[in-house]
Amino acid sequence: MNWKERILLILMASVNFTHILDFMVMMPLGNFLMPYFKITPGQFSVIVASYSISAAVSGFAAAFFVDGYDRKKVLLFGYTGFVIGTICCGIAPTYLLLLAARITAGLFGGLIGAQVLSIVADSFPYEKRGQAMGILFSAFSLASIVGVPAALYLAGWTGWHTPFLAIGGLGVIIILLLSRYLPAMSAHIHGARTKPVTMLKNVVSSRKQLVALGLSGALMLGHFLIIPFLNPYMEFNVGFTDTQRNMIYMVGGLATFFTSPLIGKLADKYGKHNTFMVFALISLIPIFLITNMPAIKYYYVLMVTGIWFVLSTGRGIPAQAIISNVVPAEQRGSFMSFNGSIQQLFSGIASLIAGAIVISKPDHTIVHYSWVGYLSIAIVLCSVFIARKLLQYEKAG
Repeated sequence: MNWKERILLILMASVNFTHILDFMVMMPLGNFLMPYFKITPGQFSVIVASYSISAAVSGFAAAFFVDGYDRKKVLLFGYTGFVIGTICCGIAPTYLLLLAARITAGLFGGLIGAQVLSIVADSFPYEKRGQAMGILFSAFSLASIVGVPAALYLAGWTGWHTPFLAIGGLGVIIILLLSRYLPAMSAHIHGARTKPVTMLKNVVSSRKQLVALGLSGALMLGHFLIIPFLNPYMEFNVGFTDTQRNMIYMVGGLATFFTSPLIGKLADKYGKHNTFMVFALISLIPIFLITNMPAIKYYYVLMVTGIWFVLSTGRGIPAQAIISNVVPAEQRGSFMSFNGSIQQLFSGIASLIAGAIVISKPDHTIVHYSWVGYLSIAIVLCSVFIARKLLQYEKAG
């Protein structure tokens, strides 16, 4: 990997870091936001879902035109709007204004993920894409190691507003770096643009693309059923303190930071589908343990959650490499926008489903979290069968 490729990956990982952190930090901030705004778990899940669903809408709309433009320009446009929306979250004085700010951030954020994946996929051949995706996914690890604990510390020290303002400030710096160091990405533009109706018809008429989108949606649904109430469950049911709760993200992020590049290399060496199958099936064990966790010593919990972070990332890295290869480069931006839209939509749906299932008692104890875990296990199992179907289509050509 040469220095230009490294710079590009660092820039894309930086964008991913702030984008992921903005989404991730909202969920553990539930402990601050619910009492501050005097809202229920269901209302909180609406805040979490609002970002994802609005991002899904904008991502779907973007799919019809992004391949006709320089990927750098589209990324800068989306990322700038996302940063502005995030800063607005930090200064929102009421629940409704916070909800509006999250929707705004989501509308622009829906452009980001697809462009980042498309830029990486365009820049690296399929044989090296697993390693590149592994480095890109390390942004998730850094968000967990540094971002979430730091954001929660700031929230506890200066109030819940500060994490959003800090992410927005960092985003302004990244915008300047993208403008200066990210090269133009317009090689995919060829001739006249495909009409929106034709583009949608191409996706709907392709079983391979529909199955790939189904795989992406199932993975997001299975994963984000667990996330929104992980923090409250660990505090109110398992008995974690603030410091111990922050350690969940730090330990999990540290583990995935070191394992993500290795998982990418394994995917390149032993096959993306084989790697996905192994990690997906093994991940069912920590899902069950986490959602049925009794009040036990916290270092046992950290072991289980750390393994879950690693295995969840182990599913995602080969899966995204597989999905990115479903279409040729000239269609990749549009398809990855559809893919990003599906991911955001299903993560939002997962938050709403979890909010509808989980109940908070007067003492804040979380009830029915195990039901969420069983549903997650069933959906991850479905994703394994979907991936097998996608492999059959690939072999058939």
